Amino acid sequence: MALGLGAAFVSTLFVLSGSTLPDRATARSVSPSAAPSLPVEETAPDRPRIDVLSSRPDTVMGDTVLVRVRPPRPYPPEAVRLELEGRDVTDMLRPVHLPGVGRVSEGLISGVPEGRSTLVASIEDEGSADVEEAEGPAAPPEPARLTVTGHPITGPVFSGPHQRPFVCGTEDFELAWGGRLGSPLDEDCSVRTRVGYVYRTVGGDFAPLPEGGRIPSDVAETTTSTGARVPYVVRVETGTVNRSVYETAVLHDPREPEPDPWTSPDGWNRRLVYKFGGGCPGGWYVQGDRTAGVVDHGMLSQGYAVASASLNVFGNNCNDLLAAETANAVKERFSLALGVPDHTLGWGYSGGAYQAHQIADNQPGVLDGIVVSQSYPDVASATVPAATDAALLRAYTEARPDALTREQQRAVSGFGHWEGIGAMADAAARIDPQGVCPDALPESERYHPRDRPDGARCDLYSHTVNVYGVDPDTGLPRRPLDNVGVRYGLAALAEGVIDVDGFLDLNEHIGGFDADGRIVAERTEGDTEAVEAAYDSGRLLHGGGGLADIPIVDHRPYQDDASGGDIHMRYHSFSTRERLRAANGTDANQVMLVERHRPGVFGSDQPVAGRALTELDAWVTAAAQSSRARPGGEPIEHLERTRPEWLTDACWIEGERVVAPQTTARPGEGDRCADAFPVYGSPRTAAGGPLASDVLKCRLTPFDEAEQPVEFDEEQTERAREIFSEGVCDWSEPGVGQRPPKGPWQFL
Repeated sequence: MALGLGAAFVSTLFVLSGSTLPDRATARSVSPSAAPSLPVEETAPDRPRIDVLSSRPDTVMGDTVLVRVRPPRPYPPEAVRLELEGRDVTDMLRPVHLPGVGRVSEGLISGVPEGRSTLVASIEDEGSADVEEAEGPAAPPEPARLTVTGHPITGPVFSGPHQRPFVCGTEDFELAWGGRLGSPLDEDCSVRTRVGYVYRTVGGDFAPLPEGGRIPSDVAETTTSTGARVPYVVRVETGTVNRSVYETAVLHDPREPEPDPWTSPDGWNRRLVYKFGGGCPGGWYVQGDRTAGVVDHGMLSQGYAVASASLNVFGNNCNDLLAAETANAVKERFSLALGVPDHTLGWGYSGGAYQAHQIADNQPGVLDGIVVSQSYPDVASATVPAATDAALLRAYTEARPDALTREQQRAVSGFGHWEGIGAMADAAARIDPQGVCPDALPESERYHPRDRPDGARCDLYSHTVNVYGVDPDTGLPRRPLDNVGVRYGLAALAEGVIDVDGFLDLNEHIGGFDADGRIVAERTEGDTEAVEAAYDSGRLLHGGGGLADIPIVDHRPYQDDASGGDIHMRYHSFSTRERLRAANGTDANQVMLVERHRPGVFGSDQPVAGRALTELDAWVTAAAQSSRARPGGEPIEHLERTRPEWLTDACWIEGERVVAPQTTARPGEGDRCADAFPVYGSPRTAAGGPLASDVLKCRLTPFDEAEQPVEFDEEQTERAREIFSEGVCDWSEPGVGQRPPKGPWQFL
């Protein structure tokens, strides 16, 4: 059945407020610089101001930062003296004119040590010689100080200790212009940075640019979003940072000066698109040999710079925290090489959508707007419970083939089609430590319960152990996985699809998972510390952090009716919408676009997806200008006021664009989009759980036959009390440990 949110038994919860494991797992903490980077007194107009432009001051990777020093009036930039830990670095600065601000000093400051160090900006007496005495102060102003924290270029910064083992992928990584990246230089899979060029031919292909920078006669031209007409030649930089291979691409004619933060390529429109790749199972213990792809015609042809990294492909790294650290590091590399982009747009499909959602929410400032396709809110609460419930349901029906018909199974699952059970059940392999190991990980290093009990466990919880921690009794990663008290098939029971005896048999024998991801008779009890860690750290998407302040375009190529089933179900988009409403009181910054799925539908050169990117760009730009013009307003006000007319909820039915709020209405209730693209649910929503899918471990209440949707006789009531001896889920209450994250930019 499609979701009918008016059903009495469904209540949507609104939240109001050599080892396989790393060498150590530390407690979570909120970085002090989650507050403004500078104390208020140090940004006073009568004192110098220091800003790190290439990253946050506490996330510097490598030994170089891009800084700006703004002298107080009436001093010129030449009056500034800058020191790093007592070392004069003034000669690394240059005067720069900022529109609307005036002249400042900027520079690439090298020699930043690891750990905390201090930048000090002062005004030299001799630097004020040109200032008229009547205008100048009696003495130079007090110096400004800014603490920066340097980290190894190989990381980590805030994601916690490195995972071991870790298999390098540089030897198999194909360079955009031909050849491979080569052997790693160290155990952290580092390589030297390489720069090469490709060009777009008039025939519509990309080809390596000949050596020497000669522009071939068959090079195409392109007109960018800013109106610049330039040769379609692309500079591609490939290197490593944070143990990840990264790529950046930007239009640049090699006959022009080499770009730097003050010399931008003529073809760059000053926007950066960060691409996040999909996947998840198998995304552990490897560097990976691909990114999400930066030689992207739909983006580059308009002048966008494009960036991505191997650890931003969830098929290589299914850990959004490590993905966030990597994106932050790559954006820093880009800013040091080409300058800080005016804004950065996130672009992600499936596993890439996880990343875009959570990075935007938990590390505000990395992304200024996102386009997500085939989206989920997160792995921990959206995909895993749906997948594991489907696996339990499949196992139950295989063990008891006469218990439920296919239609009854489908009704219990909440999915639109029976085939969805198998597709979703297969995705449960991500909790099995032997389920999906990457091919690059040698068999001899993989976990086996008898032969290699200390081997690498290929599962989500081992990969996220820095957050969830280790059970001291077992030495295994803690898990937030839980299904105690879930009344599977409650909706099917209420609608008469299954009877009471079928409902009871299902719940008596549905089972759970042991520590190795194998199905067992007992229900799975989630580790309370892991559950709390998921909420506190933002591993469960909240929506009230940075995501509340940026535009979100949710693009859904519809696959709920795929012939073989598919895990990319439409209800996940509404789960995110529910969380935004609960956290912020509005979902005005999220737009849903739905169309029929077809191969390549999320390419940036496709009509709907490509248009979504350019409209998102316009939205982010207009919102930023509105914010500057009307300082002090709430971000959501600027977003509501500046949203482009085309960016509104809509679906495409046989080529016709239907503009209408997207809803979870049942087919036949007068909603054309819901008729064409019905919204279904999951085994948890079909068990009465919230559409938001944000309860990891439900609160339990004693079984009460009077509160069931159908009548139980005395014998059935007694049996139900035995089956649910610990209680049943009370979805009207917040889940165990459910609360907003502790704050943005948490460090492990």
